[in-house]
Amino acid sequence: MACPPNASAPSRSPMLLVRMVLFTIAALAVCSNASAQSSLIEEDLYSELARMQQQIDELKNASMQPASLDDFATSYTTEPIVCREPKPVKPKFPNARLTGFFQADAVYFDQDATNIAAVGDAQDGADFRRARLAAVGQAWDNISYQLEMDFAFPGRPSFMDVWLDIEDVILSNNLRIGQFRQPFGMDGLTSVKEMTFLERGLPFAFLPFRQIGAAMYGNQKDELATWAIAGFRYPTDVYGGNVGDNGGYGLATRLTGLLINRPDAGGLLHIGGGFSFLDPSNDQFQFRNQPEVFVGEEGGGVLAGTNPKLSPFVNTGEIDANNASLFSAELAAAHGSFYTQSEFIYAHVDQINGPSLGFSGAYAYCGYFLTGETRPYNGKAGVYGSVTPRKSVGEEGGIGAWEIATRYSYIDLTDENINGGRLNNITAGLNWYLNPHTKFQFNYIYSMLDAQAGAGPIPDTPAGVGDSSAGIFAMRAQVDF
Repeated sequence: MACPPNASAPSRSPMLLVRMVLFTIAALAVCSNASAQSSLIEEDLYSELARMQQQIDELKNASMQPASLDDFATSYTTEPIVCREPKPVKPKFPNARLTGFFQADAVYFDQDATNIAAVGDAQDGADFRRARLAAVGQAWDNISYQLEMDFAFPGRPSFMDVWLDIEDVILSNNLRIGQFRQPFGMDGLTSVKEMTFLERGLPFAFLPFRQIGAAMYGNQKDELATWAIAGFRYPTDVYGGNVGDNGGYGLATRLTGLLINRPDAGGLLHIGGGFSFLDPSNDQFQFRNQPEVFVGEEGGGVLAGTNPKLSPFVNTGEIDANNASLFSAELAAAHGSFYTQSEFIYAHVDQINGPSLGFSGAYAYCGYFLTGETRPYNGKAGVYGSVTPRKSVGEEGGIGAWEIATRYSYIDLTDENINGGRLNNITAGLNWYLNPHTKFQFNYIYSMLDAQAGAGPIPDTPAGVGDSSAGIFAMRAQVDF
């Protein structure tokens, strides 16, 4: 306890004893009146009164003397008084929380001869697709942040989401500054931890994705609509940098809405659209993609003549262009344990010293939970969220959540003088969610490539052109915290 500034011993008062004396006097007076005839009793009474008067005088004199410290300690306390400094209050801000996850993949290929001639001999292998650590928290009551690094991407580590958010800058809209996923495309804005398949669909090749810039975004209070607009430097490297005074800017915007939102009935209908304008600082574009899977090696143990990384199946090569405009349309729905998602993206490229180009891509997929779970919807971001099993494997005694899914996707990178190829993929997937933070995924991808000889990187040889195919079996183990 804290000590009072001036502590002193209280004085003793004789008032209680005085009252007792007066009460005795009154009683004796009554008795004396009753026996006034006896002189002996009268003498005794006067003698007793004199003795009491002497005691009263002694008590008055004693009350005028201050009590000693020993008397005070003995009379008023039995335990020592301890003085302590008040405990310091821990600041509420800033605070931090460590998060992270990793994805370990194994991939096996079965290519026909024409496919090998067109894209090379794809090597079987295993790899860490992603391995990330992040610090997230609040710098102040209205400012949040994230600092995320990936140790599996080129750069080791590479910058991922590195940003700060300022809440309610204009009305209920937030301002984000740093490197982040640009607001374009439902597939691109879905977290890689929450994807139904191992990789995003083929049209993902068009997205500006992570760039350094600033964005304003928000949503309705009832989470029936979202909106976002961002300006950024383009293109950004793995460390979040971009330089150049010949353009080097980009714009992205997205708007989504729920036409149907019935959580109790397990039904929703999502629509959305986006636009992005890109003016690269080097006046070049290159669109390319693998067949919705990736595996590679960065070390020096690869045999001579063997490609250590999976080559793109479609690739425009470098295109000299002033700018490009991207358009997207989204449609998603869910009812009970069944859900679907689809998207179409069109890219218009203003080529330098050549005709304008048009490339396109689309995907559609559906999923169904065999164990009765539903796919939650994140109304603040306008995307599907993470899955929580009804009963997790472990102490809960459950079998987790089991999901089957299938997807069709395509991308067309051939137009005018550019022959990047056309790729169609059909994927079958099985997902096992052991708990909300651990899952295993199994994908079989049947990839169909149409590679015609031309101005793109496709080899201009009879063996490397025409229709070809590859069967790909891939597995993933993922844990997040």
